[in-house]
Amino acid sequence: MEHLGTKTLETERLILRKTIGSDAEYMFENWANDRRVSKYLTWQVYESAQQLRDTYHKYLTENQSRKDFYDWKIVLKEINEPIGSIGVVRLREDTAEVEIGYCIGFKWWHQGYMTEAFSRVIRFLFEEVGVNRISARHDPNNPHSGDVMKKCGLRYEGTHRQSGKNNQGICDESIYAILKEDYLKDK
Repeated sequence: MEHLGTKTLETERLILRKTIGSDAEYMFENWANDRRVSKYLTWQVYESAQQLRDTYHKYLTENQSRKDFYDWKIVLKEINEPIGSIGVVRLREDTAEVEIGYCIGFKWWHQGYMTEAFSRVIRFLFEEVGVNRISARHDPNNPHSGDVMKKCGLRYEGTHRQSGKNNQGICDESIYAILKEDYLKDK
């Protein structure tokens, strides 16, 4: 893999970019304070933009200069503010594999934004970074997340029983993945 870091990416409706200082307020207002968004995720909702800025936002800004760090804010061009995030949550150099995690504000669910963002990230990771395998996982009780994976070309590989933990407790995890050869064949 040739690591390039979090480069700005663009789609018809979205700009995917690094976190910037003013994002904490948008992150808090648009998704980080909403239990509907975090229900099947591993992080608790934030109580304030300041709490977000002092913890997670600080972690992001400290790490985003690393070439092997990939974390994008999903900016809706129409309103020019972040509505969600997508990034690499696990990276394996030895197999050239990454695992993707994502979330989007409730107001923007079921409008194709996450599929659009994830598809663009897939293209970047395969075509520019040289990744061989991209995977993602979700709690089967959150089937809409799996729908995004399927729409992006990932294939269901199985469900690991009680192998994860999220805000609902111990949970099953459905695993999806796409290989570079599949991506190139379907392109």
